[in-house]
Amino acid sequence: MNDPKTAESPRRVTVLMGGPDAERPVSLESGRRVAAALGEIPEIDVSELVIDRPSAASLRDSLRAIGTDVVFPVLHGPWGEGGGLQRLLEEIGLAFVGSGSEAAESAMDKMRTKAIARAAGVPTPPACLIAEDGSIDVDAPFVIKPTDEGSSVGVRLIVDAAEATGVISELRSTHATLMAERYVAGRELTVTVLEGEALPPVEIEPSDGFYDYDAKYVRDDTRYTVSPPLPPGVEARMASDSVKIFHALRCRDLARVDWLVEDGEGRTSERPGEADPGMWMLEVNTIPGMTTHSLAPMAAAARGIDLPGLCRRMVDAASARSTD
Repeated sequence: MNDPKTAESPRRVTVLMGGPDAERPVSLESGRRVAAALGEIPEIDVSELVIDRPSAASLRDSLRAIGTDVVFPVLHGPWGEGGGLQRLLEEIGLAFVGSGSEAAESAMDKMRTKAIARAAGVPTPPACLIAEDGSIDVDAPFVIKPTDEGSSVGVRLIVDAAEATGVISELRSTHATLMAERYVAGRELTVTVLEGEALPPVEIEPSDGFYDYDAKYVRDDTRYTVSPPLPPGVEARMASDSVKIFHALRCRDLARVDWLVEDGEGRTSERPGEADPGMWMLEVNTIPGMTTHSLAPMAAAARGIDLPGLCRRMVDAASARSTD
């Protein structure tokens, strides 16, 4: 859209934030932190653009008016992270940070992600789509959630199957497709993958035992531990499988893979012939949050990569794709 910048000229980066999805407040906080981090880099000229759900033409006009070489999307939710925005940016033909539309759409669909994970040999808890009549082919306890939300929006733990009817009715008023996934009691961890390399895992310990939206973004009593002690082989296997699903989904730049390490011993592996400590991949986030509570920046910091450095690497990767 714009003439390529010379090596001596600042790259003009526009940080997109907002969007029409339920996670808009998280996006605004994340986007402002990314813009502030990029603003610390002398060779980058950063602008912020808050959007709702623009057409390709209006978004193109806005980006042209600002002057943009690279777009840095920091949106969360079905449209902003699930392929809708990415398709607009591909139509506009402007370099952008993060996964392309196909990978974004696949990762946002939790059931599709699980199918791709299984095909790649990555274990994930049994799950099913909830039928129109509300029937569920997973034994309680299980978790009900929308198939295409993040930040634990709409997630409900069902201990007694009789509780499911009311929860399904409530969630269907705002979400067309719901799934049920076997509840796994265990330790919650996440692995950030940066340009195909796994960063140190982060363990999440919510005060009430359930990592919901409030525990992620509202309360300050959730505890995070980078590189926690784990059973032998678990960290290496989580890292390997996180990179495996990153590539299987065809993600780019940065993604976060969420895991549970099951309580107890004597579990049966999904990998024939292997003993397994009960590791289960839950989902993949292609635009991880960048708030003060967010996990990807914690993992990067443990590798000596501060937020400006992390954001710069992603801009560099997008810029390189524009010249391929």
